[in-house]
Amino acid sequence: MSDRSEPEDVREDDFRALMAGFPTGVSVVTAVSDDGEPWGMTCSSVCSVTVEPPTLLVCLRTASPTLAAVLDRGTFAVNLLEHDARRTAELFASGDPLRFDRVEWTVDDEARGPHLRADAHSVADCAVVRAEPVGDHTVVMGTVERVLRRGVRRPLLYGLRSYSAWPEPAAIA
Repeated sequence: MSDRSEPEDVREDDFRALMAGFPTGVSVVTAVSDDGEPWGMTCSSVCSVTVEPPTLLVCLRTASPTLAAVLDRGTFAVNLLEHDARRTAELFASGDPLRFDRVEWTVDDEARGPHLRADAHSVADCAVVRAEPVGDHTVVMGTVERVLRRGVRRPLLYGLRSYSAWPEPAAIA
């Protein structure tokens, strides 16, 4: 006899409501395809896996061209968005084919994907170490090869189906 109970049928609406109550930071995962085309999508499914070696996990839609570029090149960048980058988060969630024409971005020799310089407070350049399909998404783990930070910035958050900024730090008296 198994200790595991069979999962109940969980409705999609119930699952979405559950996750809406769990606020998270907002990122844009970017990559460059083999033909040099930049790709990217908004991603709130990002977490650290381990510090040694430094590893991040991202969940990307399996049918997305961004995932295809990540897997083809074996690299990606995670752009952690600043508090005032809601427009960029919405743009990269929209699937607009001209999204990279509407934001400031760069790729240097060490970048593993485009860096959204005006909108990201930090960027992690990663090399893929594992990818596992789960439902309609693929879980991608990447070893962090480089971190770039632009000082201490307030992050953009998403929860309860809306964007918000991390509050200003309280003044020390």
